[in-house]
Amino acid sequence: MSWTVGELARLAGVTVRTLHHYDRIGLVRPSERTSAGYRSYDAHDLDRLQQVLLYRELGFPLDEVATLLDDPEADPAAHLRRQHGLLRERLERTQAMVAAVEKEMEARQMGISLTPEERFEVFGDWLPEEYAAEAEERWGDSDAWAQSQRRTAAMTKEDWLRVKAEGDDVERRFAAAMADGVPADSTAAQDLAEEHRQQISRNFYDCSPEVHAGLGRMYVEDERFTAYYERIAPGLAQYVSTSVQANAARQS
Repeated sequence: MSWTVGELARLAGVTVRTLHHYDRIGLVRPSERTSAGYRSYDAHDLDRLQQVLLYRELGFPLDEVATLLDDPEADPAAHLRRQHGLLRERLERTQAMVAAVEKEMEARQMGISLTPEERFEVFGDWLPEEYAAEAEERWGDSDAWAQSQRRTAAMTKEDWLRVKAEGDDVERRFAAAMADGVPADSTAAQDLAEEHRQQISRNFYDCSPEVHAGLGRMYVEDERFTAYYERIAPGLAQYVSTSVQANAARQS
């Protein structure tokens, strides 16, 4: 098969002017010319053009592309292996960028307007936006969700640090009570659970005892929340869950 310069330009998605330029600099020259002097490209020329365009897409300047393609020791398979490796690297970088943008979108959707450095300082390696889509699916139509969105949207870094410090303190005291053998359904443990509920109501949304009991069940039913508490102390997820539900029951 053969193609005129216009046909090849349309096939490859480039301009005729580009093909003329590649011809002038010796990068992609037509194998033949017609009796009237018009360029005529064959399958070999098309293959070389495809290699040029791929290297250009990968950011190589034209002079480097020419050096690579004219290397007598580089066969077509070598070019494909090189291009495949470069494309895989680009794909990984692109995927990382997409993930970063998506996390930022989710964070903004949750109303967390912190810089990446501030978010790391506040949350460490736990990223609340990872739960954003699921949380919105579960509670997006509720008044509690809307109230939480309004409150978190107005929070500064200092607010988040305060909220985290309050939560860490209650979790530490829960773990200490469990270590001391205090029963999870005792008055002391229930008082800690009530403090936990009040923190949620104060910082995020009005958390009724019934809603709090539902959260307590989720601490043992959702493996991600279970893992969070288990990192603090083995058995803490069940301990907090029991305390929370006992506290809700005594207020019913």
